[in-house]
Amino acid sequence: MQISVQKTSQLKPKPDQGKLGFGTNFTDHMFNMDYNPDQGWHNPRIEPYAPLSLDPATMVLHYGQGIFEGMKAYRTEQDNLQLFRPMENFRRMNYSAQKLCMPQIDEAFALKALKQLLAVEKDWVPQEPGTSLYIRPTMIATDPFLGVKASQTYRFFIILSPVGAYYAEGFNPIKIMVTRDHVRAVRGGVGDTKTLGNYAASLLAGEKAHTAGYTQVLWLDGVEQQYVEEVGAMNIFFVIDNEVITPALSGSILPGITRKSVLQLAEHWGIKAIERKIKIDEIVQAHQSGQLTEIFGAGTAAVISPVGELKYEDKILKIGEGKVGPVSQKLFDAIINIQYGRSEDTLNWIEQVHG
Repeated sequence: MQISVQKTSQLKPKPDQGKLGFGTNFTDHMFNMDYNPDQGWHNPRIEPYAPLSLDPATMVLHYGQGIFEGMKAYRTEQDNLQLFRPMENFRRMNYSAQKLCMPQIDEAFALKALKQLLAVEKDWVPQEPGTSLYIRPTMIATDPFLGVKASQTYRFFIILSPVGAYYAEGFNPIKIMVTRDHVRAVRGGVGDTKTLGNYAASLLAGEKAHTAGYTQVLWLDGVEQQYVEEVGAMNIFFVIDNEVITPALSGSILPGITRKSVLQLAEHWGIKAIERKIKIDEIVQAHQSGQLTEIFGAGTAAVISPVGELKYEDKILKIGEGKVGPVSQKLFDAIINIQYGRSEDTLNWIEQVHG
């Protein structure tokens, strides 16, 4: 398919790169593509960023049949643009699509479309340290119909947003709390997909955490409420007795791209990294014995996020004296140095953007 390009006649002013937050500014253009059973995916186009026109009965608004991904484009010191493992994101998007009865996208074409959009919007990729261009590919059901079934028509779009640090704390330890009042997902559901309802279901617990002075919620499994699963915006890791441990993918945990990268880097470095079920009580006991030395999250938005405090029921676990631990620091440095082109990409994770 040929991608048509219609450029805007009025460019937006660029935001101050030193004051970028997360997800508040959007670029001049977006990518759109439509699907119906007769034509399949068709009419791929880059056009001015604009509101979507949706019928009030559009199915995504009523039944939540929508999926998305999150990735970033980085500007190197040599002024080149590059992506970090984008095909992993498009593969995961197709997995999400399959789980929600949505059509598959051609992953190679989606990457081509993204690169072409980035070539148009290259001036929006910030260059200040720690900044990047956040990329949000999204697919939504577009049939105007009230009734619980899969839509026949869909819209796939990509929007872009220049961003700074995800957390106000930056790369400093955050505080998280365990909830027993709420569950995020259960095995056999859609907890392992990036779909709309997963995030809506997390909001109330997140608000309670914020009110209590915590940044994020640490979710337990939805059946026994004993096993650690993930944090609201990232996967979770524990360093216990010099081993890096993360909950095994169980069908209710999102298979994070950064999570996968952490495990591969640990293997590459000869650090023992384990995927297994881990009880919250084991975390408490490891803290009491002094074997728990670090907790950190891993996700596209924050990359690596050290945890300095964990609240569970009436227990408050202080981790690493509130300082960034050596494993967290090494992983953070390694990943961002690859992303920004400061280190050699020996694991072939980088996709160059030309234009």
